Amino acid sequence: MTRGILIVGNESTLFSSISAEAAKRVESYASVLIPNRLPQRDGALLPRVEAAAGAIPLSWNPPSPISARTLVLAAENRLAQINDAIMVCSPPAIYRTAEALTPEEIEVLVDDHIKGWFFLTRELLLYFRQRASGSLSFVAPEVSPTGKNAQTDLLGPSAAACFVNYASGIFASSATEPFQVNGFSGPETGDKGEFAAWLFKLIDEGAKKNSFRWNKFSKLGFLR
Repeated sequence: MTRGILIVGNESTLFSSISAEAAKRVESYASVLIPNRLPQRDGALLPRVEAAAGAIPLSWNPPSPISARTLVLAAENRLAQINDAIMVCSPPAIYRTAEALTPEEIEVLVDDHIKGWFFLTRELLLYFRQRASGSLSFVAPEVSPTGKNAQTDLLGPSAAACFVNYASGIFASSATEPFQVNGFSGPETGDKGEFAAWLFKLIDEGAKKNSFRWNKFSKLGFLR
């Protein structure tokens, strides 16, 4: 039976590396990119990443609960089933002072990088609960603290912290579920390919000791 893998996140090297690792394991997988709706200033553009071979692109409107439900149904239809859903949170950085942020920037970040995860997680939990199998994985980079003279990203870390805390709550409330709920974090810089291979290794093993908790990547092994 074909393994159905769904990967959701915004454009980032982390998302790209996990997609590339999925392409090594299955002929095709569902790929969902959060649309880049943040207004750009001074002609700046967010870096684009190439989709790995075998990606089946699906669309998603994060702030819509109906869109979250539609996305899960679309992924199931294209893949026949969803065995592994991987949600990759690496929100874009906006280096501005608080008073320089526009209401539109704040609204987009909350809608696309906070609210959307809540809606999608709900639909995926319902899906896996009905199937009584599968894995739901939360992935977030480990953000290093910045010095007092460094530029401050006010929005990205706030969204990532919300994602991490939300996932931790899901772990605590899902410990008796008949499917895996995993958390993975790793260095913000460095070889994302090794991180992606390690992530899939733990998902494949399906060990209870690694589920319902955050697993931290290290080249010396992994830390819990």
